[in-house]
Amino acid sequence: MDHTIYVLFRVDPPASIQALEGTFVISKQPGPPLYVKIEKMSSSSQASLRFLLSIFMSVVMVTFASNFYNDVDLTWGDHRANIRNGGQILTLSLDHESGSGFQSKNEYLFGRFDMQMKLVPGDSAGTVTTLYLSSQGGAHDEIDFEFLGNLSGQPYILSTNIYSQGKGDREQQFYLWFDPTKNFHTYSAIWNRRKIIFLVDNIPIRVFSNLESIGVPFPKSQPMRVYSTIWNGDSWATRGGLVKIDWSKAPFTATYRNYIANACVWISGKPCRNKSINAAENVFAEDKAILGPKGRERLRWVQKNYMIYNYCTDLKRFPKGLPPECKR
Repeated sequence: MDHTIYVLFRVDPPASIQALEGTFVISKQPGPPLYVKIEKMSSSSQASLRFLLSIFMSVVMVTFASNFYNDVDLTWGDHRANIRNGGQILTLSLDHESGSGFQSKNEYLFGRFDMQMKLVPGDSAGTVTTLYLSSQGGAHDEIDFEFLGNLSGQPYILSTNIYSQGKGDREQQFYLWFDPTKNFHTYSAIWNRRKIIFLVDNIPIRVFSNLESIGVPFPKSQPMRVYSTIWNGDSWATRGGLVKIDWSKAPFTATYRNYIANACVWISGKPCRNKSINAAENVFAEDKAILGPKGRERLRWVQKNYMIYNYCTDLKRFPKGLPPECKR
């Protein structure tokens, strides 16, 4: 009797567009594709097979194409927050009376989070559109994308920040290499025990590593929800508050689609299973497509050409010495 059995396991993406024989793509959503390969294993290796299959099954427990009705709650702004097209599109608007916002139904501990967004077009000066992960309480953790509007024809500023145990002040700011109001673009955060990676269209723009060994707090124990808001920030957002919102241009509307959380869901205060945590870490943090040689080259390219502020070089802000993570 033939006892040969087959196992699926994850492999790195093929170097060419044509996948290698035996390699299959099982996800083509806005996040990175998951490639698997079929190999034979003898019956004597069934113990190893069961282990590999358990890892594989935890890896592929993924939230695929989103439906905002199922995935988020509209939390404020009344009619200014809307879900339409059968749950495929969400819009947030700001007018002279109020902004608006939503939050994910689930809390998460580690994973990858993707959102496609089209920002407020035209004169968006003074507006702030956010996408972030956050826990609750004064000693909260937070991973921030903030999009600072500008006058027509002037570039948006993407401001990133990280809070751990209630302490932030870790801003890095960037211009984008495209017009974020013309088309949808994907903004992503990868979060695990070892690092946080910010990505734009799957290009890494910032990496924040776990440096608890030198006394730098790192978000790793508090579950977080995904949030997004649009609000009036004209006291500071555009040219330090010199340019105010032109309310004659209201409402200001940002549009969202394809929210994906490849992440460990925190249910009823119970910690995630170890398999789920390990899956989130192993699949994304070590993915060569993100932080391999090509990914590191892209990271350097963004930071050299598009970074406009880095707290790690702001000696005026930190006259007594830069934060310890900046010295590594």
